[in-house]
Amino acid sequence: MDELIPLLILVLGGLLLRFSLTMTGQAWAKSHAQTVAFMILPIITYVITKTIAGNIALSLGMIGALSIVRFRHPVKSALELIMYFDLITIGIATSVRTKWAIQLIIATVVIIFLVKIVQKISKNFGKSFYKMSFNEGTTSNSLEIFSKQKIDLIENSENLSNSFNDKSAGEVVYRLTFENKKDLDVFKKKIEGTKGISKINVNYS
Repeated sequence: MDELIPLLILVLGGLLLRFSLTMTGQAWAKSHAQTVAFMILPIITYVITKTIAGNIALSLGMIGALSIVRFRHPVKSALELIMYFDLITIGIATSVRTKWAIQLIIATVVIIFLVKIVQKISKNFGKSFYKMSFNEGTTSNSLEIFSKQKIDLIENSENLSNSFNDKSAGEVVYRLTFENKKDLDVFKKKIEGTKGISKINVNYS
């Protein structure tokens, strides 16, 4: 029980920082990858410090092991990088103190599924816990809509990732991402036949 309290503080603290950023206009923190990252990364750091506490030799070894996670190209997803840190930390913690490795595994799995469950519950109330992003390094169901005029239904959609007003071509280009094919098809049917739309490109993951 004493060890559960710090883990809860870490998760809630990460979420508090995430909500603070989104409430002050930092849209990048709203994505799925960032939401999970803000909850898992504090726990990983906590497990690392617990594992190497009071052991200089182990701390040097940990630095060497974690330096493996390097990329010579830009990281496409913050979550991808954190998962590599997670896996390495689990491996090291298991060899030193298995209890911490087990707790990290359980915490990671619970957070990954919990975020998805909260998102589904939020959608039942017409809200969204996080939004999809083209920059997360994952294939997603997406719509690309070309319109001769702005469309309020699309402008106000939570699935809107970005829009571009091409003045030279006299059209607005919208890009929307969806978690699944069903949501995409429902939205596509809503906008079909809307005045001004000249072309719709669909991409299924």
